[in-house]
Amino acid sequence: MIINTSETFTVLKDQKDDIEDFARFLTRSIPTRFQDQNLIIDLLSYSDLSLNQLLLFIELSNQHRILKHSFVIVNNAIDPDTLPNEIMVVPTLLEAQDVIEMEEIERDLGF
Repeated sequence: MIINTSETFTVLKDQKDDIEDFARFLTRSIPTRFQDQNLIIDLLSYSDLSLNQLLLFIELSNQHRILKHSFVIVNNAIDPDTLPNEIMVVPTLLEAQDVIEMEEIERDLGF
């Protein structure tokens, strides 16, 4: 896994090209290593990502958001109209950063 950390978020990217394995790895790692951080999950390398594969991350996303931290997936292969509202997926890393910034503002305002 490639980890890039900034002041307000951490980007996690798979190196092995196995989405199921990466989802399992994150399910074990995030609660212990990244629980207090806003996360961007970079799945741009998965140009043929299916909705079922993306849904491997939904429970992890829900758990992380309950802790009042952002969880944003970056992938441009999925039609945004097919996504459930419980998961945040954007097509670029810049948009993921913008989402985290907006969510931070909302949390600061008490929303």
